Amino acid sequence: MALTGRTALLAALGSLPVGIWDPSWTGILAVNTPLALACACDFALAAPVRRLRLTRSGDTSVRLGDPADVTLTITNPARRPLRAALRDAWPPSSWRSGMEYESSRHRVNIPAGERRRVTTRLQPTRRGDRTADRVTIRSYGPLGLFTRQGTHRVPWTVRVLPPFHSRKHLPSKLARLRELDGRTSVLTRGEGTEFDSLREYVPGDDTRSIDWRATARHSAVAVRTWRPERDRHILLVLDTGRTSAGRVGDAPRLDASMDAALLLGALASRAGDRVDLLAYDRRTRALVQGRTAGDVLPALVNAMAPLEPELIETDARGLTATALHTAHRRSLIVLLTSLDAAPIEEGLLPVLPRLTKRHTVVVASVADPKIESMASARGTTEAIYEAASAAQAKAERLRTAEQLTRHGVTVVDATPSELAPALADAYLALKSAGRL
Repeated sequence: MALTGRTALLAALGSLPVGIWDPSWTGILAVNTPLALACACDFALAAPVRRLRLTRSGDTSVRLGDPADVTLTITNPARRPLRAALRDAWPPSSWRSGMEYESSRHRVNIPAGERRRVTTRLQPTRRGDRTADRVTIRSYGPLGLFTRQGTHRVPWTVRVLPPFHSRKHLPSKLARLRELDGRTSVLTRGEGTEFDSLREYVPGDDTRSIDWRATARHSAVAVRTWRPERDRHILLVLDTGRTSAGRVGDAPRLDASMDAALLLGALASRAGDRVDLLAYDRRTRALVQGRTAGDVLPALVNAMAPLEPELIETDARGLTATALHTAHRRSLIVLLTSLDAAPIEEGLLPVLPRLTKRHTVVVASVADPKIESMASARGTTEAIYEAASAAQAKAERLRTAEQLTRHGVTVVDATPSELAPALADAYLALKSAGRL
């Protein structure tokens, strides 16, 4: 029988037929002194593991869905070369299914006194901080019979940021903003807006915008033009209570709310408004204040990254008090929460007048697109029951939205893919009407 690899080596060293070997290493070594010596030499010649020096470098943040590369530098200070297998361990959510084995395991050969680098590519599947676990190294001797094994702690954290899918809508919303700001079209009049310049009257202009003094000095009727006010205060409030944990499609409602908040934050900062963020359930989970236009979007993204829904009922009174404390002057408060009847009627409605008395309030909510498909289902008894249930759910949301509207609140209720642009449109509409 032909023998290969380690089996052939052991047979040559032991000079024993393969069939009479004890299957355990103890049995082999006990009956064969040359083999024991070979193993002892192999173990002695394997490079030590604990003396290795390891450092990390690479990405410290990445958007969800994008890869991140973390480089591990291994220095071998010993006088013997290192031949080793290495496992760089990270939490399971650091990779997509099936990628962990290939990405985290490496083979290294490091001559004495030199160093080598290996790169672990992460593909995170969840937001938040991913912290490196231990690095396990198995050092082989020249014969590969025995190994030394040890672990090292090499700290490193990669923050997985929200993906910000709605950024694709930003160019079109900025174009609309430029129109409102008078860069691409005639400026219009709006209550509470800032005076910009004069132009000649054209049919259809609001007669209240005629400047009679300027008209008296010229042969044509002069009209004042206006631009939306800048330096308004926008407070984005994320409800991180139990209703935000409900999944719509493949993601919780909180993720869709974050995406909408990011688009609105980017748009409002470009418009010259100040944007703050408050995440709250029964206590403050995140707070971003006083950032400049260039810093606000990175600050929002970093603050949102570690947020997770909390399986507790949101304290509406505490949320309102914290929002009023954060918004010192008249502001636009955008509350991203659920339109479920019970939390609104029992929690938000009793304290809503405290917000609407001083501020303009927008409530944005994530609608489940499956409700629409259920409402149109027909053909079977089960489908008809689903359609009736969907119609009831839609009627309850509409009734809740009407209650909020009667309190002077602007309501935006849209599916995850449509919520961000719909909320941006609502902001632009308020700005155009001079309500900010």
